Amino acid sequence: MRFVLTLHRSHGAGPGGAAFLAAAGEAGELIGGYTLADPSLGVVVQLLHGATSVTGVPHPRPGTPATAQYMIDCENRERAVELAALLLGGGDGDVEVRPVMEAAGLEM
Repeated sequence: MRFVLTLHRSHGAGPGGAAFLAAAGEAGELIGGYTLADPSLGVVVQLLHGATSVTGVPHPRPGTPATAQYMIDCENRERAVELAALLLGGGDGDVEVRPVMEAAGLEM
């Protein structure tokens, strides 16, 4: 099952990054990932009354911004949650664990 882990922290990738990369990499579960640039460099694109609107708002989610995303392929949700906890490494923030839909559009 594929999952996207989105790390939300006030700064940086987090203290657990190395442990996460080691565990997911050694198990062959890490497909890819990246650290995101500072939120101030991003924009939000929306459709408002049929017209495209681009604003300099750093991120639409209230709270801490997304700082990194990883795609993993693991056996089940429990394992995805275990890897997400490693990613936090006891630091602040949170990790959103979201399954990736299959090409047929069917979730789990």
